[in-house]
Amino acid sequence: MKKLFTTLSNIWKIQELKERILFTLLILLVYRFVSHVVLPGVDPTALGTNEKSGLLGILDMFAGGSFSRVSILALGVMPYISASIVVQLLGIAVPSFQKMQKEGESGRKKMNQITRYLTVAITIVQSVGYVKTQVPAEAILLPNTLFLVLSTFVLTAGTLFVMWLGEKITDKGIGNGTSLIIMVGIIARLPIAISQEFSARVGSASEGGGPVALVLEIVALFAVVMFTILIVQGVRKVPVQYAKKIVGNRQFGGVRQYIPLKVNAAGVMPIIFAQALMFIPGALMQFVPSLQGSWLIQFSNTTSLAYSLTFAFLIIAFTFFYTAITVNPTQMSDDMKKNGGFIPGVKPGFATSTFIDDVISKITFPGAVFLAIIAILPSLAVKFGIKQEFAHFFGGTSLLILVGVVLDTLQQIESYLLMRHYDGLMKTGRVTGRTGVPAASSNAAL
Repeated sequence: MKKLFTTLSNIWKIQELKERILFTLLILLVYRFVSHVVLPGVDPTALGTNEKSGLLGILDMFAGGSFSRVSILALGVMPYISASIVVQLLGIAVPSFQKMQKEGESGRKKMNQITRYLTVAITIVQSVGYVKTQVPAEAILLPNTLFLVLSTFVLTAGTLFVMWLGEKITDKGIGNGTSLIIMVGIIARLPIAISQEFSARVGSASEGGGPVALVLEIVALFAVVMFTILIVQGVRKVPVQYAKKIVGNRQFGGVRQYIPLKVNAAGVMPIIFAQALMFIPGALMQFVPSLQGSWLIQFSNTTSLAYSLTFAFLIIAFTFFYTAITVNPTQMSDDMKKNGGFIPGVKPGFATSTFIDDVISKITFPGAVFLAIIAILPSLAVKFGIKQEFAHFFGGTSLLILVGVVLDTLQQIESYLLMRHYDGLMKTGRVTGRTGVPAASSNAAL
């Protein structure tokens, strides 16, 4: 405990770090305040509970409840994330985008500008769909056409405002701004989930189990979080030897480093893609009523065995697919060869590319299986009697995002501490970033 207070005191002594943390907290506070502002022309009292489920429930969770509150920030950063994914995929398939990726800083600025324009286009389309399908007719106080135009403009401006807040956090704050905004939205649901679970176990609306069951659930949640950290941080270190060069009286190279190949290189994307496909049966039954009594109904129940097995299979398949399109062994081999590096015992060029591809294939399968287990844990939690709201934190995209963002932020704080000659956040070892590389070497603290 003394170590914790000493570390917190050291953080507060670093003026730049203190200012960045306070700035980040201020921006997040502004975001949470604005997220409670309802769209103009909407009667908040007529909204009722307006609870969302399924894919809409996931979007509402990422938006911190703004989606169900019909807030001016209802769409949040999801259009920006969608645009970023599209641009990333175009960078793999379209030669002109591949060229921009290789242009360095200027290319990155061009792609960021394209992402922003695409975000506006996606937000306009989603705003129209949101107003037409998610805003109750009895809550609208303006003529329909005027309300549609006004709401589309306001929702688009709200998404751009959130995107701007995220960029400000990234530039002047601590951590990745967009990820922190999503994390805050998810954490905002945690107090409600805990209170519901507490009431179900030991409160006035108790359903049995008592405080012992609640304690066991919290212990299980802690174990799941630790397991998730292992998956997120897991890397396979491939040693790389660089050739030694002597220029004058100085020696360059000649050191051994490593390439950290992540066990879960795909992140949360396979879960997002798989969830999108798993909502297709429900959509079909909604548009074709004759299918409601068919075998498709078991894929609408997230706790059914068929749903869980299909969901897990899709996650494993998408993990291999997304890893294949984002990790390029040939490019890694070429970059290594240009810099005079080689893997000991492996010939440069094609042999190196094949070796890296083989290693990635071997570590991706267990990573995909573990990712599938994490994704179906909320369904298993519901089976054991845990409330749906609290069960969301036992796995899935929400837990992976929380763990990843917290680790990234701690890694940045660790770097500031080590650069200012202070001990790190941990008594032993170092907080490693999501690339598996230590936040700073021991020489950085000297």
